[in-house]
Amino acid sequence: MSSTRNATPHVSDVTSDGAAWLASAGAYPRSTLALWEERPDAPVVLPCGSAFDVVSAPAIFGRRMLDRLWDDGPGSGPVAEFRGRMLLFAAPGTAQRLPSLLDWEEWGARGREDGRRGEVPPLLCHGSGDAVTVPAPAGAPPRSGSRWLVAPDTRQPWLPGPEILLWAAVRAARAAVRISIFPPADQGAKVYDVSRRR
Repeated sequence: MSSTRNATPHVSDVTSDGAAWLASAGAYPRSTLALWEERPDAPVVLPCGSAFDVVSAPAIFGRRMLDRLWDDGPGSGPVAEFRGRMLLFAAPGTAQRLPSLLDWEEWGARGREDGRRGEVPPLLCHGSGDAVTVPAPAGAPPRSGSRWLVAPDTRQPWLPGPEILLWAAVRAARAAVRISIFPPADQGAKVYDVSRRR
């Protein structure tokens, strides 16, 4: 894989250590690495739950979460984009815990009756027993809809847990809400041009 890398690594380049970490999630890591040696542009389906969990968010909301993580928080673990969704790699166990935290904080799918429903779009949490398609380590064709935004670069990357992703989701939802201190205009009210006063 080193032959496909530039001398200066980029945040979206998977290093050989990052590829080894990704491959460690599967039952046959050496086979995955051998496939990537032969075809470095091949995406691979990997199981979740041991090396990582994945939280999948709609692309725009996922980008807002990622912005919050980097602008106001601790940063993120690896992040990929796949077919219009943002894949945030998280600590194992996150997929089981995050939905209940969102519900407990009343930001989840059930929401509250006073209007919070829908501010955090449904997040798909992939954990033990699930699998996800990860982008190729060497980059994908431009039209594939699959790429690394923050590529794994170490054998033990830092991964956010459920509390950090809850914080990022709530911050992203709040940033998307437009609050006005003025009541809505009365559509039947007469409008007067006060600039013509004497």
